[in-house]
Amino acid sequence: MRHFDYKNRALFAEGVALEKIADEVGTPCFVYARATIERHFRVYDEAFGDYPHLVCYSVKANSTGGVLNLLANMGSGADIVSGGELVRAMKAGIPPGRIVFSGVGKTKIEMAEALDAGILAFNIESEPELLALAEVARSKNMAAPVALRVNPDVDPQTHPYIATGMAKSKFGVPIDEADRIANRIAATEGLRLVGIDCHIGSQLTSLDPLLEALDSVLTLTDRLKAAGHNIEMIDLGGGLGIPYKGEAPPHPREFGAAVVERMKGRSEKIVLEPGRVIVGNAGLLLTRVLYRKKTPKKQFVIVDAGMNDLIRPSLYQAYHDIWPVLQETKDEELVDIVGPICESTDVFAKERTLPHLPEDSLIAVMSAGAYGFTMASTYNSRPLCAEVLVSGEQYHVIRKRGDYASLTIGEVIPDWENET
Repeated sequence: MRHFDYKNRALFAEGVALEKIADEVGTPCFVYARATIERHFRVYDEAFGDYPHLVCYSVKANSTGGVLNLLANMGSGADIVSGGELVRAMKAGIPPGRIVFSGVGKTKIEMAEALDAGILAFNIESEPELLALAEVARSKNMAAPVALRVNPDVDPQTHPYIATGMAKSKFGVPIDEADRIANRIAATEGLRLVGIDCHIGSQLTSLDPLLEALDSVLTLTDRLKAAGHNIEMIDLGGGLGIPYKGEAPPHPREFGAAVVERMKGRSEKIVLEPGRVIVGNAGLLLTRVLYRKKTPKKQFVIVDAGMNDLIRPSLYQAYHDIWPVLQETKDEELVDIVGPICESTDVFAKERTLPHLPEDSLIAVMSAGAYGFTMASTYNSRPLCAEVLVSGEQYHVIRKRGDYASLTIGEVIPDWENET
């Protein structure tokens, strides 16, 4: 559910007209609906009922402090993949004891920071990483809590760029090596095995791959416990999809019911790492039409947002609905919606039938709340755009628009004349 609706032919985010935000904040900007974020988290969390579980929101989906703080206030944990995300999560109010640290390339500095903070677990993805973590933990006279991320070689039936659980993936360890690695963890000072972790991919539209992976993990867990290992939690990752173009992904209630049914009679706590399903449809990219350009074969609508603001269409050939902010006409045309970046891939929609969009009109690129701003860049020396959080009939700028000065922060021009 997303709280973006037309009222008197004008598009609103909750109780605020997007035209008002565009006039007062400028474009391009991301706009998020608080009510959608909170509802999606609540529905996901409640899907697992009374079974012991912890929802660790995937910070990489949308890491802005205003969004993280909303989730912290609802009791969310965090799934992080860097030291920077650790700082963001804790600054927003998420207790470190509700944080899990994923990712294949954790540095020793990041490991030390997370150990000092007291996070719930490190999702470990290779044996060299295990040895590095053990070294850091021993230097602090600590035992690092480890959840071993296994790769069950399950086809997640999603875009290959966001499939993470197949044999050719860089993520996790092969599940048939998990017993040996678990024994190594148990024998290594500075490590404490607490769980098994599995994440097979993102934007999943079927429960079958998720449940196939869970069955493999449960079989492994039973075998490890029989061998004397203390498995306290099972981390199922995230990945549940959202509708971008007519997809019908499973509802969180369906997912939760299936998982809880398989966990009946078990003692392990479930950890979940949803991201896109919480924030994806809670946000949009608001942009203004700059020019219309007609060629013998194309009608281009050029907007002031670019692939540096929202890279998903360029990177994944991802589809996003595009809505006019003002429903001024029923006349339709076949157009390409493109940005100002000097790349042929800077396209938001190709050969899309849309209402006529005159110059200076506003459009909303929908379902942009996940992997939008977090993947943004300053390519072409374009300052980062603003982010806005709507709450009822009010809005808050939760990230100010970048300016030209922000583009050169940290840069130093050498003093060539005094070079020795």
